[in-house]
Amino acid sequence: MVQSRTHHCGELRMHHVGQSVKLAGWMENIREVGQNFAFVVLRDFYGTTQIVIEREDMMAIIKGLNKESTISVEGTVRERDSKNPNLPTGDIEVVPTSIQVLGRCCHNELPFQINYSREADESLRLKYRYLDLRNPQVKENIILRSKVIAALRWAMIQQGFLEITTPILTASSPEGARDYLVPARKHPGKFYALPQAPQQFKQLLMTSGFDRYFQIAPCFRDEDARGDRTPGEFYQLDMEMAFAQQSDVLSVLEQVLAPVFEQFGTYRRISPAPFRHIPYNQSMETYGTDKPDLRIDLVVQDATSLLSGCGFGPFEGNTIKTVVVTGFDGTRKQIDKLCADVEVQTGQKSYWFRLDEQGKITGGIAKFIQPIQAQVVEELKLEPGCFVGLAAGKLETAQKTAGVLRTKLGTLCPNHMDKEQYQFCWIVDFPMYEVGEESGQIEFCHNPFSMPNGGLEVLEKAAAGQIDPLTITAFQYDLVCNGYETASGAVRNHDPEIMVKAFQLAGLEEKDVKAKFPAMYNAFCYGAPPHAGAAPGVERLIMLLAGEESIREVIPFPMNKNAQDVMMDAPSCVSQKQLDELNIACTIK
Repeated sequence: MVQSRTHHCGELRMHHVGQSVKLAGWMENIREVGQNFAFVVLRDFYGTTQIVIEREDMMAIIKGLNKESTISVEGTVRERDSKNPNLPTGDIEVVPTSIQVLGRCCHNELPFQINYSREADESLRLKYRYLDLRNPQVKENIILRSKVIAALRWAMIQQGFLEITTPILTASSPEGARDYLVPARKHPGKFYALPQAPQQFKQLLMTSGFDRYFQIAPCFRDEDARGDRTPGEFYQLDMEMAFAQQSDVLSVLEQVLAPVFEQFGTYRRISPAPFRHIPYNQSMETYGTDKPDLRIDLVVQDATSLLSGCGFGPFEGNTIKTVVVTGFDGTRKQIDKLCADVEVQTGQKSYWFRLDEQGKITGGIAKFIQPIQAQVVEELKLEPGCFVGLAAGKLETAQKTAGVLRTKLGTLCPNHMDKEQYQFCWIVDFPMYEVGEESGQIEFCHNPFSMPNGGLEVLEKAAAGQIDPLTITAFQYDLVCNGYETASGAVRNHDPEIMVKAFQLAGLEEKDVKAKFPAMYNAFCYGAPPHAGAAPGVERLIMLLAGEESIREVIPFPMNKNAQDVMMDAPSCVSQKQLDELNIACTIK
């Protein structure tokens, strides 16, 4: 061992009995059982060892210390009288001959008990993250992170990829989220942007003649937090391949990720490669989402023609989607909570009725369904005891609301969800364009540098008004696991003519494209190879592997939901001198 230790606190066993050792760590606990007799639990990165105090001089040192002080202990290993089979070091203990205080904990009360920190309020955990990380359970997630990243890096190298780092300070570009801007001191009024992804750089590497690129890339996006998304910064396994098609990228990622899930996953079962391919429109129609949790066997059915004339107001003139569930005997209170949760998540109401064991339609909107009960039972294939959840609205609204309803019903019904497994699928054929929620204008749905299905011809038809741009699909793909998007990618648009035409449909003219993407446009004019790539999110992969529900559990120093680092007090105010140097006037004092 190093650092003046002969062993660490998880190492000593029976064959060490009688040896003189030196340990160092945190004083996790002390239990006094007599005037000069106590048991001390010493903890370091590797584990814990019991220290037995039997001398007055040793007791005097320990009595003056608070828990979590760091100490060095020299002593002799002996066999324990009362062994602890639950501890690797439970057969032995150390009797000290010397104790040295290395770092004193000055606080009598800790903000939370170290071994129960996960039960504390999250804001408290984040403020004292250095204490939270002492919890072995929390620490294990960070160790897992390190191992997974090492395995990903090794697997990519084995696949012939070259690790290349790309710039952090770059130009702002429309990537779909808000940029973090950095003022340029030497160029007043101008700003760098932190990269939302290394998208342009990795495509430029392909035009430069590199064949296979990857990096564990830091990405920065000013967006709101969710359970599966952290604000501020995150890491992704960024990769790109020259002279590649969609199938090449999907094959590589399956070969890289499947063994990682087999080795490190909480669940021992994973869907075998090649993973299932589901077109975007089919996924929305069948599961109500482009991130389906395939562990749930429920599907969304269309009931528009069946129920639009039943007389229920919210159904009139709208698309109607249903989710039929067997074996759900929830109480009225549980059903009301289910509908309330769906409304909180989607902003839309959901409805319900059931076919009771006597074969009668009851509950919810039953009075509107009863007059057409026979037809409803036949077309929805209802059996006694079936619960039917419903959603209505414009097509996409009804689909998404029914999708949330499907997921929540699946988690409520163990007979419809085989939870302890990893179910992967590829969502393919994404729409090239969508109507922006805020702008109301046509925008890129996924990645603006994707190749449209049909190339230049289909874009020209859309520009001429011969087809609806919203019907154009792209060579874009997402890898989904257990309801989470774990990777996103595309075959890239490497033709400057197609690139300009694609951006024109989204409202940017050729001069705008040249101004916003000068390097990419010019590079493509010098002969670019066809190329494709993807980027699995590292934190999201590790969250799934660890079986965690919050992505912050696998990040060493995460921000809170408001993009604040409460431990470091960031973001923070800066001095007027700093602002003046950067030519920035702050409107908020």
